[in-house]
Amino acid sequence: MQTFFETGLKPEILESIGKIGFVKPTPIQSKTIPFILDSDNDLIAMAQTGTGKTAAFGLPILSKLNINAKEIQSIILCPTRELCLQITQDLKVYSEFLPVSIVPVYGGAPIYQQITALKNKCHIVVGTPGRVNDLINRNKLDLSSVKFLVLDEADEMLKMGFRDEMDAILSQTPSTKQTLLFSATMPPDIAGMAGKYMHKAEKISVGRQNTAHENISHEFCVTKSEHCYQALRRLADINPDIYSIVFCRTRIETKEIADKLIADGYNADSIHGDLSQAQRDMVMNRFRNKHLQILVATDVAARGLDVDNLTHVIHFHLPDDQENYIHRSGRTGRAGRKGASIAIVSPGETRKLFFLEKQIGQKFIKKQVPSGEEVFEKRLSNFLQHVTSAEPQGYDLSKYMHIIESSLQSLSKEEIIKKFIAIEFNRFHADYQKAPDLNISATSERVATKRSINGSRREKFARYSINLGAKNNLKPDLLINIINRQTPDRKIAIGKIEIQQKVSFFEADIQHEKHLIQAFRRAKYKGMSLMVQPFQKK
Repeated sequence: MQTFFETGLKPEILESIGKIGFVKPTPIQSKTIPFILDSDNDLIAMAQTGTGKTAAFGLPILSKLNINAKEIQSIILCPTRELCLQITQDLKVYSEFLPVSIVPVYGGAPIYQQITALKNKCHIVVGTPGRVNDLINRNKLDLSSVKFLVLDEADEMLKMGFRDEMDAILSQTPSTKQTLLFSATMPPDIAGMAGKYMHKAEKISVGRQNTAHENISHEFCVTKSEHCYQALRRLADINPDIYSIVFCRTRIETKEIADKLIADGYNADSIHGDLSQAQRDMVMNRFRNKHLQILVATDVAARGLDVDNLTHVIHFHLPDDQENYIHRSGRTGRAGRKGASIAIVSPGETRKLFFLEKQIGQKFIKKQVPSGEEVFEKRLSNFLQHVTSAEPQGYDLSKYMHIIESSLQSLSKEEIIKKFIAIEFNRFHADYQKAPDLNISATSERVATKRSINGSRREKFARYSINLGAKNNLKPDLLINIINRQTPDRKIAIGKIEIQQKVSFFEADIQHEKHLIQAFRRAKYKGMSLMVQPFQKK
């Protein structure tokens, strides 16, 4: 397939997408659009974020709708309200010249407004599993006429705990529907769901699964846990034109980091679960319009954020799930542009990079946290470049030369230059003139990494037990996730992990022992009380 005009889409849709500049389909679109148009069979499509999935399923569904019918013909499930709204907006753009009604339903917004919208003519519902299931239980959403069911980012919906809701929703749809499952990964839960609800499904995969984009450089710098925020500041300062998402582990940390950046004069804000929908929309509009340079977010809050031209993705914490790294880093380096994915790691976290390298099929490049002098020189050089290209806009400066000359006549040219630079850089220089080196030396890094891998230095790492094991389906990445969620204000280095049937053992930085044990005193996992305690050999 060379162009969209060769796909067989309705002329009205071709007119809409032509208006927004769609000419050639992406690889996932070139494979899925003809299939959905020509077949009623189910489909499993494997594609990473940013590959044009919404158009891949949206365009053919819009083309096959019976626009004269009043009943709901398609239900699209997605993990977050941001993605729900993004899909809805895209579908409205694609169907500009068709009388199609699309209703988004999601949590965090008044349900009565959504109920009212569903009472009117509605062809497509886009929703999050929780709100869709709620509406079904209230008898306000009838899916008995659905012809197309789309599960977008199905792996993420399962990770977020929506399995029961998805099962309930799928049970309310006709067996004759066409099910279209889009996922970046194919974990066992997804395979199980596909086997249960799909029949003779065609499989389409674009590119290698779980690999990173070649336009992205993967970098890391190593510093102490307590220096991570200062390292983040320097990465922002050394890149004056940065346009970035910074990923944190928890929404509390997200807000704290954003508040620090704002207090330090950065053009930043955060997006997290405590914001109302109106607040989230305001933040995202500012970010999309580049009124913000830095957006701080969690993985969950960032799902569905479709923002182009990001220069950097910065990992204030590496994700516990390796697949999430692919989702994060894939937000930069799009449309043929170069991008950088930078991880700020403590020495105990460096071993995670080895596993990530296998996952993405690329090597991580070690970078130094910039020194204060390097940052100052870069900012000064960038400022002077802007000065040389600046021109008065909308006013004639020559009219005011008499004011300028009388005010500056006592100063030499060199003194004028120094004073203009002083206005811009005095505070900046004060921040960095005595800035310490934040990098961990090569020797220290090797020793710290060795401790984390084999626990050979017990004065730094201690062994602990937790009352979870293989019978609870515990795996190393899940255990790390549980520890991180219980200790959101710490960056605890985790060493060797041993999973047994009913209990598991792990190594952690001994300096956090008291905090670690206290954090688990009220912790629960699937209704089960958790307990962490130092392991004592008998």
